[in-house]
Amino acid sequence: MKWEKKGLIYCPNKENHWIDNTALTPQPFLLNADTIRIYASFRDAKGVGRIGYVDLDAKNPKNILKISQSPVLDIGENGCFDDNGIILGDVLRIKDKIYMYYVAFQIPQKAKFFAFSGLAVSEDNGESFARIQKTPVLDRSNEGIFGRCIHSVIYENGIFRVWYSVIHQWTWIENIPYPTYFIKYIESKDGITFGNEGKTCVQCVGSEYRIGRPKVYKSKGGYAMFYTSDSTAKEYKSGYATSLDGITWERKDKQCGLEPSQNGFDSQMACYPTLLEVGEKTYCFYGGNGMGKGGFGYAELVQ
Repeated sequence: MKWEKKGLIYCPNKENHWIDNTALTPQPFLLNADTIRIYASFRDAKGVGRIGYVDLDAKNPKNILKISQSPVLDIGENGCFDDNGIILGDVLRIKDKIYMYYVAFQIPQKAKFFAFSGLAVSEDNGESFARIQKTPVLDRSNEGIFGRCIHSVIYENGIFRVWYSVIHQWTWIENIPYPTYFIKYIESKDGITFGNEGKTCVQCVGSEYRIGRPKVYKSKGGYAMFYTSDSTAKEYKSGYATSLDGITWERKDKQCGLEPSQNGFDSQMACYPTLLEVGEKTYCFYGGNGMGKGGFGYAELVQ
């Protein structure tokens, strides 16, 4: 794939108490024919993320139409699994509602964090979301004792097909613990009830210790997955894989085509790639340096 980078779209800069810095895991959603809505997690001064959006002109995504004045989904109640920040998993229309799967963080005493997945639903075309329950829909199990993180959902033939990451241990690099995870697949009939064990899809290779944030897309030839990996040398980069059935995958990272730029907001990182087709064009929205501290931008597929 060959991408033509179009540059930075938006970088938070202390706009208010909840949008202080960083745009984590930007997720494009075609709100209507004229508007691309980018849902993202914006951090406050303490690093706690809440989900809001940036609306873009579908004909020119560099043109910002609106920024949400308040979170569409705030953190949960004290003591709940989502009381210390939330980031995007996936957003999809189911009949007349919009489902938002999110990854939520809680800070325990004896681990860096827990990260489990919740579901919120919008009945006002994405302006606000309400949790379906105060507990995770994808909770702790033996495969992911520290985290089970939903990042991609396709509703296909009456089944919710889900690709997620499992945090099963910690890797220490220069005396800092980093979550160690890989990508799995699981299904649900209602999008709420899941089993305790999924099928392994994509694992780490070589010096990698984490690979995750899978975004899966269906095409005539099968399925394509974009993801982000990290190595012990701290090479945080985007990758790509293909599959005929969505379960067995072949990594083709060199074909991803999304690399850091020589300078600018993505000179160190071009991470969390997420695709959106608008008419005959295919856009890739992605986070920049510092996992989105430098903001998010986009590129257009040209080959």
